[in-house]
Amino acid sequence: MIQRKILIMGLPGAGKTTLANALAPLLNAVVFNADAVRANLSRDLGFSHEDRVEHARRMGWMCDRVVEAGGTAIADFICPTGETREAFGDAFTIWLDRIDAGRFEDTNRMFVHPERYDIHVTAEGTPQYWAEQVLTRLRPAFDPQKPTALFMGRYQPFHAGHQRLIEEGLRRVGQVCIAVRNTHGIDAKNPLPYFAVKQRIETALSAYAGRFVVVPLPNITNVFYGRDVGYNVERIVLDEATEAISASKMRSLIGAP
Repeated sequence: MIQRKILIMGLPGAGKTTLANALAPLLNAVVFNADAVRANLSRDLGFSHEDRVEHARRMGWMCDRVVEAGGTAIADFICPTGETREAFGDAFTIWLDRIDAGRFEDTNRMFVHPERYDIHVTAEGTPQYWAEQVLTRLRPAFDPQKPTALFMGRYQPFHAGHQRLIEEGLRRVGQVCIAVRNTHGIDAKNPLPYFAVKQRIETALSAYAGRFVVVPLPNITNVFYGRDVGYNVERIVLDEATEAISASKMRSLIGAP
Protein backbone atom coordinates (compact mmCIF):
# COMPACT_ATOMS: atom_id res chain seq x y z
CA MET A 1 0.00 0.00 0.00
CA ILE A 2 1.11 3.53 -0.63
CA GLN A 3 2.31 5.81 2.18
CA ARG A 4 -0.47 8.33 2.84
CA LYS A 5 1.27 10.32 5.58
CA ILE A 6 3.62 12.85 4.01
CA LEU A 7 6.11 15.16 5.72
CA ILE A 8 7.41 18.17 3.78
CA MET A 9 10.29 19.51 5.89
CA GLY A 10 13.06 22.08 5.57
CA LEU A 11 14.21 25.50 6.67
CA PRO A 12 11.81 28.47 6.76
CA GLY A 13 11.59 30.01 3.31
CA ALA A 14 12.61 26.84 1.46
CA GLY A 15 9.21 26.58 -0.27
CA LYS A 16 7.45 23.93 1.82
CA THR A 17 4.02 25.56 1.68
CA THR A 18 4.24 26.18 -2.06
CA LEU A 19 5.10 22.53 -2.69
CA ALA A 20 2.36 21.33 -0.32
CA ASN A 21 -0.21 23.44 -2.18
CA ALA A 22 0.97 22.06 -5.54
CA LEU A 23 0.93 18.47 -4.32
CA ALA A 24 -2.33 18.44 -2.36
CA PRO A 25 -4.77 18.50 -5.31
CA LEU A 26 -2.82 15.75 -7.09
CA LEU A 27 -3.27 13.46 -4.08
CA ASN A 28 -6.62 14.85 -2.86
CA ALA A 29 -4.78 15.43 0.42
CA VAL A 30 -5.44 17.39 3.59
CA VAL A 31 -2.60 19.84 4.39
CA PHE A 32 -1.59 20.75 7.94
CA ASN A 33 0.54 23.89 7.97
CA ALA A 34 2.68 24.19 11.11
CA ASP A 35 2.12 27.95 11.51
CA ALA A 36 -1.66 27.55 11.22
CA VAL A 37 -1.66 24.71 13.75
CA ARG A 38 0.47 26.78 16.15
CA ALA A 39 -1.94 29.68 15.84
CA ASN A 40 -4.86 27.47 16.85
CA LEU A 41 -4.34 24.05 18.44
CA SER A 42 -0.78 24.59 19.66
CA ARG A 43 -0.99 28.11 21.05
CA ASP A 44 0.34 26.80 24.36
CA LEU A 45 3.70 25.85 22.81
CA GLY A 46 6.81 27.96 22.45
CA PHE A 47 9.96 27.32 20.44
CA SER A 48 12.13 25.38 22.86
CA HIS A 49 13.33 22.03 21.62
CA GLU A 50 10.89 20.26 23.97
CA ASP A 51 7.98 22.31 22.63
CA ARG A 52 9.05 21.66 19.05
CA VAL A 53 9.04 17.91 19.76
CA GLU A 54 5.53 18.17 21.20
CA HIS A 55 4.41 20.23 18.21
CA ALA A 56 5.76 17.52 15.89
CA ARG A 57 3.90 14.84 17.87
CA ARG A 58 0.64 16.76 17.50
CA MET A 59 1.20 17.28 13.78
CA GLY A 60 1.85 13.56 13.36
CA TRP A 61 -1.21 12.66 15.43
CA MET A 62 -3.48 14.78 13.24
CA CYS A 63 -2.04 13.24 10.09
CA ASP A 64 -2.57 9.75 11.51
CA ARG A 65 -6.26 10.47 12.09
CA VAL A 66 -6.69 11.50 8.44
CA VAL A 67 -4.94 8.33 7.26
CA GLU A 68 -7.08 6.17 9.56
CA ALA A 69 -10.17 7.69 7.92
CA GLY A 70 -8.86 6.66 4.50
CA GLY A 71 -7.39 9.99 3.42
CA THR A 72 -3.96 11.38 2.62
CA ALA A 73 -2.32 13.95 4.91
CA ILE A 74 0.53 16.37 4.21
CA ALA A 75 2.39 18.04 7.09
CA ASP A 76 4.15 21.26 6.08
CA PHE A 77 6.65 22.26 8.75
CA ILE A 78 10.33 22.63 9.63
CA CYS A 79 10.68 19.48 11.77
CA PRO A 80 14.28 20.50 12.48
CA THR A 81 15.84 17.60 14.43
CA GLY A 82 15.94 13.84 14.61
CA GLU A 83 13.85 13.96 17.79
CA THR A 84 11.08 15.99 16.15
CA ARG A 85 11.02 13.61 13.16
CA GLU A 86 10.80 10.63 15.47
CA ALA A 87 7.92 12.30 17.34
CA PHE A 88 6.12 12.96 14.06
CA GLY A 89 6.28 9.27 13.18
CA ASP A 90 6.82 7.18 10.08
CA ALA A 91 6.04 9.08 6.87
CA PHE A 92 7.01 9.64 3.26
CA THR A 93 9.56 12.42 3.83
CA ILE A 94 10.35 15.22 1.38
CA TRP A 95 13.38 17.34 2.31
CA LEU A 96 13.38 20.81 0.78
CA ASP A 97 17.05 21.66 0.56
CA ARG A 98 16.78 24.79 -1.56
CA ILE A 99 18.39 27.37 0.73
CA ASP A 100 21.43 27.41 3.03
CA ALA A 101 19.80 29.41 5.84
CA GLY A 102 16.34 30.54 6.85
CA ARG A 103 15.22 33.83 8.39
CA PHE A 104 15.39 32.61 12.00
CA GLU A 105 18.90 32.21 13.37
CA ASP A 106 17.84 29.98 16.27
CA THR A 107 16.17 27.57 13.83
CA ASN A 108 19.25 27.60 11.58
CA ARG A 109 21.43 26.59 14.53
CA MET A 110 19.03 23.86 15.60
CA PHE A 111 18.35 22.41 12.15
CA VAL A 112 19.95 19.00 11.49
CA HIS A 113 20.00 17.61 7.97
CA PRO A 114 17.90 14.44 7.85
CA GLU A 115 19.67 11.11 7.48
CA ARG A 116 16.62 9.43 5.96
CA TYR A 117 14.28 10.89 3.37
CA ASP A 118 12.39 9.74 0.28
CA ILE A 119 12.83 12.76 -1.99
CA HIS A 120 15.55 15.42 -1.85
CA VAL A 121 14.27 18.66 -3.40
CA THR A 122 17.06 20.91 -4.67
CA ALA A 123 17.00 24.46 -6.01
CA GLU A 124 16.55 23.25 -9.59
CA GLY A 125 13.02 22.64 -10.82
CA THR A 126 9.65 24.28 -10.25
CA PRO A 127 7.23 23.30 -7.47
CA GLN A 128 4.99 21.64 -10.07
CA TYR A 129 7.93 19.58 -11.34
CA TRP A 130 8.71 18.33 -7.83
CA ALA A 131 5.04 17.68 -7.11
CA GLU A 132 4.92 15.44 -10.17
CA GLN A 133 8.10 13.66 -9.05
CA VAL A 134 6.50 12.97 -5.68
CA LEU A 135 3.31 11.76 -7.35
CA THR A 136 5.32 9.34 -9.49
CA ARG A 137 6.97 7.89 -6.39
CA LEU A 138 3.75 7.64 -4.40
CA ARG A 139 1.49 6.46 -7.18
CA PRO A 140 3.54 4.64 -9.82
CA ALA A 141 1.88 4.16 -13.19
CA PHE A 142 0.25 0.80 -13.92
CA ASP A 143 2.68 -1.29 -15.98
CA PRO A 144 0.79 -3.43 -18.52
CA GLN A 145 3.83 -5.67 -19.06
CA LYS A 146 4.18 -6.73 -15.43
CA PRO A 147 2.54 -9.97 -14.20
CA THR A 148 -1.12 -9.11 -13.63
CA ALA A 149 -4.10 -10.88 -12.08
CA LEU A 150 -7.48 -10.58 -13.85
CA PHE A 151 -10.79 -10.14 -12.02
CA MET A 152 -13.97 -10.06 -14.11
CA GLY A 153 -17.44 -9.31 -12.81
CA ARG A 154 -20.55 -7.12 -12.85
CA TYR A 155 -19.76 -5.42 -9.51
CA GLN A 156 -23.38 -4.34 -9.08
CA PRO A 157 -22.40 -3.01 -6.61
CA PHE A 158 -18.72 -3.35 -5.68
CA HIS A 159 -18.63 -4.51 -2.02
CA ALA A 160 -16.29 -5.64 0.74
CA GLY A 161 -16.11 -9.22 -0.53
CA HIS A 162 -14.95 -8.03 -3.94
CA GLN A 163 -12.37 -5.83 -2.26
CA ARG A 164 -11.00 -8.71 -0.19
CA LEU A 165 -10.65 -10.87 -3.30
CA ILE A 166 -8.81 -8.17 -5.20
CA GLU A 167 -6.52 -7.42 -2.25
CA GLU A 168 -5.62 -11.10 -2.18
CA GLY A 169 -4.82 -10.91 -5.90
CA LEU A 170 -2.63 -7.88 -5.25
CA ARG A 171 -0.84 -9.74 -2.47
CA ARG A 172 -0.19 -12.76 -4.68
CA VAL A 173 0.67 -11.15 -8.01
CA GLY A 174 1.47 -7.48 -7.38
CA GLN A 175 -1.04 -5.77 -9.66
CA VAL A 176 -4.51 -6.52 -11.03
CA CYS A 177 -6.82 -5.72 -13.93
CA ILE A 178 -10.47 -5.37 -12.91
CA ALA A 179 -12.72 -5.99 -15.92
CA VAL A 180 -16.29 -4.72 -15.55
CA ARG A 181 -18.95 -6.54 -17.61
CA ASN A 182 -21.41 -4.27 -19.39
CA THR A 183 -24.67 -5.43 -17.78
CA HIS A 184 -26.07 -1.98 -16.99
CA GLY A 185 -29.86 -1.93 -17.24
CA ILE A 186 -30.45 -5.48 -18.46
CA ASP A 187 -32.55 -6.12 -15.32
CA ALA A 188 -33.23 -4.71 -11.85
CA LYS A 189 -30.09 -6.34 -10.44
CA ASN A 190 -27.83 -4.26 -12.70
CA PRO A 191 -28.67 -0.60 -12.02
CA LEU A 192 -25.19 0.95 -12.22
CA PRO A 193 -23.49 2.24 -15.39
CA TYR A 194 -19.82 1.44 -15.97
CA PHE A 195 -18.45 4.79 -14.82
CA ALA A 196 -20.35 4.58 -11.51
CA VAL A 197 -18.93 1.10 -10.92
CA LYS A 198 -15.44 2.29 -11.88
CA GLN A 199 -15.64 5.23 -9.46
CA ARG A 200 -16.68 2.98 -6.57
CA ILE A 201 -13.85 0.54 -7.27
CA GLU A 202 -11.23 3.28 -7.52
CA THR A 203 -12.44 4.87 -4.28
CA ALA A 204 -12.40 1.57 -2.37
CA LEU A 205 -8.94 0.65 -3.67
CA SER A 206 -7.38 4.13 -3.56
CA ALA A 207 -4.64 2.90 -1.20
CA TYR A 208 -3.39 0.67 -4.04
CA ALA A 209 -3.32 3.36 -6.74
CA GLY A 210 -0.88 2.48 -9.51
CA ARG A 211 -1.28 -1.26 -8.88
CA PHE A 212 -4.68 -1.76 -10.52
CA VAL A 213 -6.58 -0.71 -13.60
CA VAL A 214 -10.34 -0.81 -14.24
CA VAL A 215 -11.47 -1.55 -17.80
CA PRO A 216 -14.89 -2.07 -19.49
CA LEU A 217 -15.88 -5.39 -21.09
CA PRO A 218 -18.85 -6.56 -23.14
CA ASN A 219 -21.32 -8.75 -21.27
CA ILE A 220 -19.02 -11.79 -21.18
CA THR A 221 -21.04 -14.93 -20.40
CA ASN A 222 -18.58 -17.64 -21.45
CA VAL A 223 -14.82 -17.98 -21.17
CA PHE A 224 -13.14 -20.55 -23.43
CA TYR A 225 -9.47 -21.37 -23.70
CA GLY A 226 -7.24 -23.88 -25.46
CA ARG A 227 -4.20 -25.75 -24.25
CA ASP A 228 -1.11 -24.00 -22.89
CA VAL A 229 -2.74 -20.57 -22.61
CA GLY A 230 0.12 -19.23 -20.48
CA TYR A 231 -1.87 -18.17 -17.45
CA ASN A 232 -3.42 -19.79 -14.38
CA VAL A 233 -7.15 -20.00 -13.70
CA GLU A 234 -7.85 -20.25 -9.97
CA ARG A 235 -10.74 -19.59 -7.61
CA ILE A 236 -9.91 -17.58 -4.49
CA VAL A 237 -12.04 -18.75 -1.56
CA LEU A 238 -12.52 -16.29 1.30
CA ASP A 239 -13.20 -17.46 4.84
CA GLU A 240 -16.83 -18.39 5.54
CA ALA A 241 -17.51 -15.36 7.74
CA THR A 242 -16.43 -12.93 5.01
CA GLU A 243 -18.43 -14.80 2.38
CA ALA A 244 -21.55 -14.70 4.58
CA ILE A 245 -21.18 -10.97 5.32
CA SER A 246 -20.66 -10.17 1.63
CA ALA A 247 -23.68 -12.24 0.56
CA SER A 248 -25.88 -10.63 3.22
CA LYS A 249 -24.75 -7.13 2.23
CA MET A 250 -25.41 -7.87 -1.43
CA ARG A 251 -28.95 -9.10 -0.68
CA SER A 252 -29.69 -5.95 1.30
CA LEU A 253 -28.33 -3.68 -1.45
CA ILE A 254 -30.46 -5.26 -4.17
CA GLY A 255 -33.52 -5.71 -1.95
CA ALA A 256 -33.55 -9.50 -2.09
CA PRO A 257 -35.01 -11.53 0.82
